[in-house]
Formats: sequence, structure tokens, C-alpha cells
Amino acid sequence: MAHTTNDLVISDIEEYLRRHEHKSLLRFITCGSVDDGKSTLIGRLLYDSKLVFSDHLAELERDSKTVGTQGGELDFALLVDGLAAEREQGITIDVAYRFFSTERRKFIVADTPGHEQYTRNMVTGASTADLAVILVDARKGVLTQTRRHSCLVSLLGIRHVVLAVNKLDLVGYSQQRFDEIEREYRTFAHSVGLEEIVCIPMSALRGDNIIDSGPNMPWYSGPTLVGQLESVPIADERNARPFRLPVQWVNRPDSEFRGFSGQIAGGTVHPGDKVRVLPSGRESVIARIVTADGDLDVAVADQSVTVVLSDEIDVSRGDVIASAAAAPGVADQFEAQLVWMSEQPMLPGRTYQLELATSSAVAQIAQPKYTIDVDSLEHTAARQLELNEIGVVTLHLDRQIPFDPYVENRDMGGFILIDRLSQETVAAGMLRFALRRAHNIHWQALDVDRRARSLAKGQRPAVVWFTGLSGAGKSTIADLVEKSLHEQGFHTYLLDGDNVRHGLNADLGFTDADRVENIRRVVEVARLLADAGLIVLASFITPFQADRARARERIGDGTFLEVHVDAPLEVVEERDRKGLYAKARRGELVNFTGIDSPYEPPESPELRLDSSGTRTPRELADQVIDRLRTAGILRPPDAEGSVDE
Repeated sequence: MAHTTNDLVISDIEEYLRRHEHKSLLRFITCGSVDDGKSTLIGRLLYDSKLVFSDHLAELERDSKTVGTQGGELDFALLVDGLAAEREQGITIDVAYRFFSTERRKFIVADTPGHEQYTRNMVTGASTADLAVILVDARKGVLTQTRRHSCLVSLLGIRHVVLAVNKLDLVGYSQQRFDEIEREYRTFAHSVGLEEIVCIPMSALRGDNIIDSGPNMPWYSGPTLVGQLESVPIADERNARPFRLPVQWVNRPDSEFRGFSGQIAGGTVHPGDKVRVLPSGRESVIARIVTADGDLDVAVADQSVTVVLSDEIDVSRGDVIASAAAAPGVADQFEAQLVWMSEQPMLPGRTYQLELATSSAVAQIAQPKYTIDVDSLEHTAARQLELNEIGVVTLHLDRQIPFDPYVENRDMGGFILIDRLSQETVAAGMLRFALRRAHNIHWQALDVDRRARSLAKGQRPAVVWFTGLSGAGKSTIADLVEKSLHEQGFHTYLLDGDNVRHGLNADLGFTDADRVENIRRVVEVARLLADAGLIVLASFITPFQADRARARERIGDGTFLEVHVDAPLEVVEERDRKGLYAKARRGELVNFTGIDSPYEPPESPELRLDSSGTRTPRELADQVIDRLRTAGILRPPDAEGSVDE
């Protein structure tokens, strides 16, 4: 490395490593407007902390002369801006993580981008940060993006803020200019709930007030940046919270040992402490705290441990072992803040995979209550969330999970949402509170259930879902299927896409969001009709795979049969008895499936019908009936009750 080796490394390497291992860790982000000097600041921290290898230093000197912005002098930003696109543009377009350490503490710093369109990247970097360094160019003062990032820092629950008034060397190290910026920023920060602020004048390029004060600002007597980073109290805050251990793994190497492994998300724990396991609510006592280095008398936040309980109780991955005296909540409905991170908008009613700590659940998002203007924190009505937007929504989960509000414990209240088909992470979220109605509404057990209704009708319930382009022949085939089943004495009901829009869904249009809500409502109706013991025929375009997957999941895989009525676009346009394609081509109909709105064909339907060939609708309907007979739908249910619930 390009620095003198620490004396302790030479005299006692084991002691040096022991001290380094037990240093506390601070995660922080740098943010602010474009070209405020974030990358330069981190590069300076790495350089002054003696953590630049000799070959990297040589490369830095070489690159500073060719692509640097400091006239041949060392351009510290190049230590961080590793992407070629960033070096060419002189900006940061992704989150760059770097590690460095001092004698007192270890650090992980995330250099986040300044452009508004990269708000999601800034949120990614801030999600695990304990402190934010918000940079301001002394020449420009507090800008819109400074306020934007400060609002995000507040929303994301970061309590400690350093306002780094950078480039003081370019304004003659003016105390007056620094004081003006500090006054303006503190006034704004107070309005968005930021109180723990330390303002530091500095020059990242020249090294003023980074590690040492230097001679250029004798009027400033506060801490340097590194001094503040070393002294801000983080571990004490985590340890003061109630004990939380999300279970990641049930550790059972043999029949004599059963422990529960995970990383402590808050608080401390000792053998003999009384704990509660959530969501079951069972209580026990900590018998042992086991690590690879032996048993512990105490474990603290951020440690990875295995705990052994004194009682044999059922504990699984996703459960939380918590202080019995201050246990987290358990719920399946929440109000939450979402930061939308996908190019595809959030569509109310669509389901996503929720991951919180070690818990997983299927989440459905209701229409946003409002979006949040991160420049002013004002609320605006919205029907969906677009890329980089932040909104407040209601979440409905398919099961109860243990949680703490995000403001109390970020590990127990922060989550991500994943698209269940593409596996793309589409949002980061923060639980605000459980909805009270989740505790007031309970499923009412009924004596007459689906089995009883099916036995009375002498048939097995099913939902046959016809999907395909408009004009493919879905409604015609479904109508013929129902007529044939009715003649054979079966109890049926046909839900048709056009018909439900005259009543149940008369308030919906044809935007992507409205299409999702249209299908959500129909799925719930179809599910109720199947619960009544009927064979339900549903004829809907249903253009999105995610919505059809949701229908199958909600209705039940054994009850749901997907029928793809397949015909090429040119064929259905030729039929076009309603004239809809012609209107869409002329621009008179917008969001029309197949023209300016996509249709995602099924990958593996139970039945595919080619309606563009020589087979008549009657013959295609017979194929559906044959498939129902093969699936066992058209025979009486077992009197013992083998009907899908």
C-alpha cells in the first residue's frame, strides 16, 4: 500500500487484527446535487486514510492527466467513478460502495447519484445507512436536489446528517458564505423533520476539514468530517431497541442440538432472558447463545448468532424471536410508503412477492392514497406509481408477519417487492403501521361450505378462464360450452368481459391500471361462484400474465383451468365485427390490446384452441368439454368430500 505500515502491525499483528475486528461499523451515504464533489470527497477519504494501493495510486496519477478535471493534479473522484460512462461524463450514475477505516471505526460509504432520474439509486444506498453526508457547493448554495435528498433522508429514517459545505476554497474560505448556507439549510431541514445536523465547511479537493482542520479556516472550531463520523453514536441506539432476532436458519446438525440462527436486528440478549416467538406467540427462555468461537454471555445488535431455547417449540425461517416484554406486532394489512423502482408502473390489484427481514409473503397493493413530492413533502392524489415516485399505499398480505414500524426498527419495517414473474425488484418500502381493520375483520366459518354445495349439485366446482385477443372467439366458444353443460344438467354461470362492464365494472376504463382492477374484481366474483359449487366460465382478454397467475393462485390451481383461444392479430382484425380494431388503428380507441397495448400469451395453459383454423366453434367447445371431463370436473364429487377447498 502507498503508506507507512502501522507500528502495531509490525510489533503485534494479532493485536492489530483483534482491535480491527472489534471496531464499530458505520454505514453512511454521500448525496447532493450534481457536481457538488461527492466522489471527490470519498476519494479524498480513501487517500487520506492510506487505503490506496500503490498500483491504484499510479493508475490514479495516470488517469488524472488523461481524463481528470483538475488540470493534471490528482483527481480523487476517479477512485470512485469506476464506470467508463461516469469518467466520460464526469458524473456518478450508479451507487458506488467503498470501504475504509480509521483507528476508531470501520466505514462503508455509498456514493449515490445526484440526478433526479436516479432517485431509486439514492434510495438503494440510503436503505442501510446510519448517517447521510449531504454536500453543498459553496458557490451554488442549497439547491432543489439538496432539498430533494434531504426529504428522502428524512423519509428513509436516517437521523444523523452532516451538511458538508464543499468547495470553500473557491469562495476564499468565506465564513459569511458558510453561515448563510448553514442558516438556510437548518431552516429547511427543520421543516422536514431533520434535527441532528452538524454543518462542516470543507474543501474535499484540498483536504480542508476532512481529517485535519488545516490553516485555511481558523474561524471554524467544530469537528472535522472524519472526527464526526468516528464519534456519532450508532451502536448504542441499536442496542437500546427491544431484542429482535429474525430466524434465518433452523440449525440442527444432529439430534442433540436444535438452534435458531440469524442476525440480531436490535437490542441485546442474555441466557435466561424470556422471549416470545412470532407470529405463533409461544414463549420460552434463552438457554444458550452459540457462535463459532463459543458460547456468549451477551449478544448485541448486528451480531450473527445461534440461540437455543429451553423449550421444544416450533420455530421456522421467517419467525422472529423477540423480547417477551416488548414483542413486535403481527399483522397482514399495513399502511406503507413505497419507492417505486421499476420502469413498469405500479398497478393496483397486482400481486408482488414481499421480502421483509427473513419473512416472505404475497402482497397485493391497493390504489395509492397519495404520492409524496420529495421537494416539498406535499401530498398529491394518484392512481398508480411511476419510476422514482414515492407514495403511501395499503398492503394486503396472504399471511401474517412479525414487524416493527420502520421508524422504530428499519430491519423489521423495511421491505422490498419483487415481480413474481420476472423476479425484478420493483419497489422498496417502509411499513408505517398495521391497519386496525386487520384486527376487526375475521373469516366467518359457515356450516354450509363448498363441499356441501357441490354435493347438492352433483358436480365439482371449477373456473374455466378463456383468454385471447378481442375477436378470437372466446365469448362464442364459452357460450356454446355453457349451453352444452346446461343441457346435460350441470350448474354453470358465464362471466363475459363486455357484460360485467355494464354493471360491476362500469366505473373502469382501459388503462393498464383499470385492466388489472377489472380482472381483480372478476376473479373475486368467480371465486365466490365456484364456492357456491358452480362451473364458472370466464371470458376475458386478460392481457397480462401476472393477472392470470393471480387468478389461478386466488381461485386455486386445482379449480382453475386456463383456455387460450388463439388467433393471429391479422385474423381477428379481419373478423372485427365490432369495428374496434379499425377504430384503434385510426387512433379513436387508446390502450386497445394488440394495437397500442400488449397481449402476453399464456406459456402453459391447460388447453390451447386454434380458432384461426378449420375447426368450427362447436368443435372447439367440444374440446373444452372433453378437457373438463378428463380433469374430473364433470363427475359427481366423492361423498367423503374430495372437493377442492
